[in-house]
Amino acid sequence: MPIATVNPANGETLRTYEAMGEEEIERRLQLAEATFRTYRTSTLEERAGKLHRAAELLEQDAQEIGRVITTEMGKPVRQARAEAAKCAKAMRWYADHAAGLLADEEPAEAEVKDSGASRVLVRYRPLGPVLAVMPWNFPLWQVVRFAAPALMAGNVGLLKHSSNVPQTALYLEDLFHRAGFPEGCFQTLLIGSAAVDGVLRDERVRAATLTGSEPAGRAVAATSGEMIKKTVLELGGSDPFVVMPSADLDRAAEVAVNARVQNTGQSCIAAKRFIVHSDVYDAFTERFTEGMKALKVGDPLEEDTDVGPLSTEQGLDDLMELVDDAVRGGAEVLCGGERPDGPGWYYPPTVLAGITRGMRIHREEAFGPVATLYRAADLDEAVLIANDTDFGLSSNVWTRDESDVDRFVRDLEAGGVYVNGMTASHPAFPFGGVKRSGYGRELSGHGIREFCNITTVWHGA
Repeated sequence: MPIATVNPANGETLRTYEAMGEEEIERRLQLAEATFRTYRTSTLEERAGKLHRAAELLEQDAQEIGRVITTEMGKPVRQARAEAAKCAKAMRWYADHAAGLLADEEPAEAEVKDSGASRVLVRYRPLGPVLAVMPWNFPLWQVVRFAAPALMAGNVGLLKHSSNVPQTALYLEDLFHRAGFPEGCFQTLLIGSAAVDGVLRDERVRAATLTGSEPAGRAVAATSGEMIKKTVLELGGSDPFVVMPSADLDRAAEVAVNARVQNTGQSCIAAKRFIVHSDVYDAFTERFTEGMKALKVGDPLEEDTDVGPLSTEQGLDDLMELVDDAVRGGAEVLCGGERPDGPGWYYPPTVLAGITRGMRIHREEAFGPVATLYRAADLDEAVLIANDTDFGLSSNVWTRDESDVDRFVRDLEAGGVYVNGMTASHPAFPFGGVKRSGYGRELSGHGIREFCNITTVWHGA
């Protein structure tokens, strides 16, 4: 894929960039290593001040960068501005909480005495330059949720962003520089995917984090394993949205629409499989389908647009193939299902019923505004359907029965269980998945410690 801004609303190429050559990559690796040696000795107060300043600048830039994001990957502009606000919130959260999250820990006195020590501390120290391989779907948020904790911990960042959001990638480097972080603290590498392996193998790069596809995660994990480097992976998701008889159906259906089409359905944590108890299946399906039909699809720069274009033509083709395969297999199209005429990579909100295990869409992630409906006879079948996926990122459960909640929390194979609400990431709570959705955690104290050297300091008696 060329490094270029191509407007998904009309297919027009707006800007292209030359990939960095080996000489420039080497210069930036040298700078990252040199900057880390001094930046790691800065105080948490100094880092927090710079991160607060970055949050202020981002808020000031929200209108401008929001339009850039929309023209690069098609997100409705209201959602692009909201993404910028969310990033500023996360920056402030880490600036305010990092000191507590990284504070030295002292084991219990009995354990210290038993070890023969006079004192024992557990200290969190930075690892060094961390390579972040990030996707286009949340081009600010995916980066900031890595960068904010990494910079507060004393690490420095190297960003390899998706090739279709180069302006956003360069903006992020400039943002941190304007906020006062030393040159080399956060650098964007304008490189193609083929160059990632060489950067990751460089000894100066100490760890890596990737959000993206399963094949990309496998490649980064394989090289990192060979080089014995720490990784955090957040890969795909096919999150279940379970509706039980005691649920508030009006509210569940309303949230279900947003949960499926947020970011034009291009979100790993978007609800994708709607598993509804037989007793309320018809009532929920009617409400949900009507809600999907009512959405406005159109120019993402218009304020009242709900669903914009998909980010790339290939993404549109992939989604259409999944829908067509399901229809050939007997799925019923309750709404949508046909690409509209005209320019741009648009696809309508679509609801499919009658999904079977032999359909590709049952196994593969539908990255776009397409929902699949399943009928469950009881709670046991709902759990079986929910777990019948290779992914395990998050899940949504709608019920007012506490025994239902206990069962779902115990048995759902996912990194999160959201009860009577939509999955959403928040800086205070750990985020990540199980199975083929990846490993490790971002955000919260767990996220900031992922790229720390957890050091035991033992003092003799």
